[in-house]
Amino acid sequence: MPYSEDFDYHSLGLVCGIEIHQQLDTSSKLFCGCPTKVREVEGSNFEFFRYLRPARSELGEIDRAALEEALISRRFIYKSYDTTCLVEADEEPPGIINPEAMEIALTIAKLLRMNVVDEVHTMRKTVIDGSNTSGFQRTAYIGSDGGIDTSQGKVGIGILCLEEEAARIIEDRGDELVYSLDRLGIPLVEIGTAPDIVSPEHAREVAQTLGMILRSTGRVKRGLSTIRQDVNVSIRGGARVEIKGVQDLNLVSEIVRLESLRQARLLEIRDELSRRKASADCSPTDVTSLLASTKSKVIARSLKDGGIVLACVFKGFNGLVGREIQPERRLGSEISDRAKRAGVGGIFHTDELPAYGITSEEVSAVRNALEAEQSDAVIMVTGTEARAKKALKAVIGRAKEALRGVPEETRRALTDGTSEYMRPLPGRARMYPETDVPSVAITDEMLQELKLPELFTERAQRYEKDFGINKEMAKVMASSPNYQLFEEIAAKYDVQPSLVVRTLETVPIELAREKVPVANLVDRHFCDCLAMVCQGKIAKEGISNLLKAMAENPMASTEEAAKSAGLAGVDESGVESIIHGIVIDKADLVKSKGERASGPLMGLVMKELRGRADGALVSAILKKEIQNILNE
Repeated sequence: MPYSEDFDYHSLGLVCGIEIHQQLDTSSKLFCGCPTKVREVEGSNFEFFRYLRPARSELGEIDRAALEEALISRRFIYKSYDTTCLVEADEEPPGIINPEAMEIALTIAKLLRMNVVDEVHTMRKTVIDGSNTSGFQRTAYIGSDGGIDTSQGKVGIGILCLEEEAARIIEDRGDELVYSLDRLGIPLVEIGTAPDIVSPEHAREVAQTLGMILRSTGRVKRGLSTIRQDVNVSIRGGARVEIKGVQDLNLVSEIVRLESLRQARLLEIRDELSRRKASADCSPTDVTSLLASTKSKVIARSLKDGGIVLACVFKGFNGLVGREIQPERRLGSEISDRAKRAGVGGIFHTDELPAYGITSEEVSAVRNALEAEQSDAVIMVTGTEARAKKALKAVIGRAKEALRGVPEETRRALTDGTSEYMRPLPGRARMYPETDVPSVAITDEMLQELKLPELFTERAQRYEKDFGINKEMAKVMASSPNYQLFEEIAAKYDVQPSLVVRTLETVPIELAREKVPVANLVDRHFCDCLAMVCQGKIAKEGISNLLKAMAENPMASTEEAAKSAGLAGVDESGVESIIHGIVIDKADLVKSKGERASGPLMGLVMKELRGRADGALVSAILKKEIQNILNE
């Protein structure tokens, strides 16, 4: 099926839900008093390292995702700062849950029409990929059974949790991962929808609506990496797959579409393998001697470093390992992902060989040694003996999963909408109680005292009605941090609301592109600028130049800024005098072109008066002066 062709997602049996992870804009972290400021790595003043191992749940079980992570022995290095403390280093017990973060989480729960728990208990969620020094993430269950309205009906909100943000990865050194502790512990909410999403476009709408509600609180962080979407997808006959780390809202629909395609293609491959009576029951064979003189740079480098080459034959897999299941992603890519997790660079398979310096003669030698038939595929890996064995074991495991169809797993979103393997889906053994953090009782009084914000959508509708601005401007202004300033200026000054929107939202962006230090502009500058327009001291065309002067010298008075920008106002008689002089000087042009002379003359006039006089006034006087010449 071509990638541009859409499925009938109802017939396909799409089941889809979204998880939103949004950082909260609090003054301190969730379990300590450290600020929620992201630092430059160069500012780190201390570092330490850890090895992490999985813990057993209350039932004595080890989570399958944590168990796989533990098979990859890595050292984790952590960089700390003067803005982090012993809680982040897991050298001191956590404090109580940040009351500010709790209030924001409860507000969000009410906006989502959720049933809030009577008492909040904190749990530990096993995470041993190094992103938390303790080997677990603390998470607190806040509410359930909410919902939002969409174009496709109500979408349930199954769960809302308050939890701590993970450390951010700085560098991957292979056997070592380097993390920064500045982000660890920032409060965030996790919101999980019910599996009510019916199509890729609906998934994007749901994510957009949830994002709008979160931003409407005015108490969430904005910017790159402060919000992430995880998308859960399955189709009929497939399996639940969680795709993590979707940061671009525009990518959500593509993620759903391409994951549906991936699962459909994997089911096709399963059916074909079944028809062929394929098998992945095989044992690794050392074929190092057959490739001792290979021109493959990857293999030659591995052998030089003491590595070996192992191979397996997969009965009936020929032609299917190289079959495309997503753009630029094949079944071989899925298998390679598993091998890479074990520490090798990837795989070589006969659907794509000869290639990469491996000759057809070497391929034949390997196939003969393994007694592979024409219908079989051979997969090879290279690395140290321990890594090669571990990698080929993972390859065999993934090939067996191909015989069954679609494996349950957690995958990482890629920038083109495809995804790659991360780990198995976690199970119930992942969670166990947190014994260091006291519970928090949620009373009716607490919930009643919450002040629910006006949603962006409601505010935009009000702006359209009250200020007469168009829908697009209303949406921009309603979601802007400057919305209160907009309302203040629009109420105080007799100036067009659309001009206020442009002044607050568009002009600063244009000036920033010119490297003007717009960060120096504060509310006073915008108010004073529009006050001068209202008073007729400058024309609206002069707003950009005046704000530029204010940004470059923020301590100057408004009059000084206007003067330095060359915006000294000109009264109507002055405007008439300037235009009269220009028209008289160009009388020959007027007589030869008539009224068509207004175009070139307007350029000369505005060169003198831009920003100093109203454009409509200038245009009217210019037409009058031209007509005077023509009537002589």
